Amino acid sequence: MGGKPAPAEPDSATPQADEAAPPVSVAHAPSVTEVTPAATLKPMPAAPTPTPAQDDAPKLSWAQRLKQGLSRTREQFGKQLTSLFSRGGKIDADLYDELETILLTADVGVDATQYLLDALQARVKKDRLTDAHELQAALHQALCTLLEPLEQPLDVSTHKPYVIMMTGVNGAGKTTTIGKLAKYYQSQGKSVLLAAGDTFRAAAREQLMVWGERNNVAVIAQDGGDSAAVIFDAIAAAKARGIDIVLADTAGRLPTQLNLMEEIRKVKRVIQKAEASAPHEVLLVLDANTGQNAVTQVKAFDDALGVTGLVLTKLDGSAKGGVIAAIAKTRPHPIRFIGVGESLADLRPFIAREFVDALFEAPAT
Repeated sequence: MGGKPAPAEPDSATPQADEAAPPVSVAHAPSVTEVTPAATLKPMPAAPTPTPAQDDAPKLSWAQRLKQGLSRTREQFGKQLTSLFSRGGKIDADLYDELETILLTADVGVDATQYLLDALQARVKKDRLTDAHELQAALHQALCTLLEPLEQPLDVSTHKPYVIMMTGVNGAGKTTTIGKLAKYYQSQGKSVLLAAGDTFRAAAREQLMVWGERNNVAVIAQDGGDSAAVIFDAIAAAKARGIDIVLADTAGRLPTQLNLMEEIRKVKRVIQKAEASAPHEVLLVLDANTGQNAVTQVKAFDDALGVTGLVLTKLDGSAKGGVIAAIAKTRPHPIRFIGVGESLADLRPFIAREFVDALFEAPAT
C-alpha cells in the first residue's frame, strides 16, 4: 500500500491549441478474438510513504466530514438562509425576492430556484404558514424532494466484468476519482482492474499507476498510443482473470471541442466490440467549482455518450454545491458519488437528505 499521493490534474479545463488529444483509430482496435501486444500490464513504480491526508483512517464520521466538506457552500447558502428565516416577519413578496437571490447566488439555477419558490408558496398556502421562520423546514423538504430522485446507488453486480467508462473535462478529477473508486469497491470485496485510457496525458498514466500501487490493483497501460486499444485490452484481461470491475480512464476534453467529442464516441464503440453490453456505466466526473458550467457539461457529454451517472468532486473547495439542484431540474441524472475531501474515504455514494442536512446551519425542524 506504499505510495505517495497522485499528482494533481491540471487546474485549467482548457487545453492549449497544441494539446489536442490524439485521434482514436478504430482500425487499431483488435476484434474480440484478437490479442494486441500494444497494451501491457505495467510494473508499479516504487514510491515513498503517502501523506496522512490521503491514507490515514478518518477520525470523523461521514456526516461530520460531509458537513465539514460543504462548509463553503454553507457559508454562502446556509448562513444566509438562517439569517433570512430566523429574523421572523411576515411571508411576503420581499422575502421571496431575497430568497430567490440567495438560491441563485448558490448556483441553484433559474429552473430549480423557480421550482423551490413554487413549492414553498404551495406549502405556505396549504399549511397556512404566516411567519418567515416556518419556511426553513419547508425549504429543507422541498430540496430533499428535488434531489431524492438522483439518489440511485450504482449496482455493479449485473455484469462481470462491470465496465465503468470515466469521462469529463481536464481537471475535473477523473483519475483521482478512479483511484478512490478502486479503494471503495475493494472495501466491498470486489476485484478491480484499471485501464489507463488517458494516453494523451503522460501524468495521468503515471498517476493511475501510483493509485494502482497504493490499492494493490493491476493497471493496464502503454506509453502513448491508442486509448481504445488500451481499454479493449483491459477488458480482455479482466475477462481472463475473472475481475469484477474495470475502471477505464479517458482523456479529458471540453464539450465545445466537437472533433474530440467524436473521438470519445469511437472509444465507446471499441469498448462495445470488447464486450457487447459495455460500457455498463458512463460516469461523468464534474468539478463543483465550475458551478453552472457543470450543467452544460452534463448536457454535452450526455448527448455524445449517453451518460448514466455523475460524480461531483471538490465540493470541499467550492461554494457552489447548489449546482446539484440545477442538475436535478435541468438534466437529471443519478449522482452516484460525491467528493468532499482528499482522503480516500471522502468519496461516498450520494444520499440526498444527508446532503441537504449538511447545507443548513442547523437541522430543519
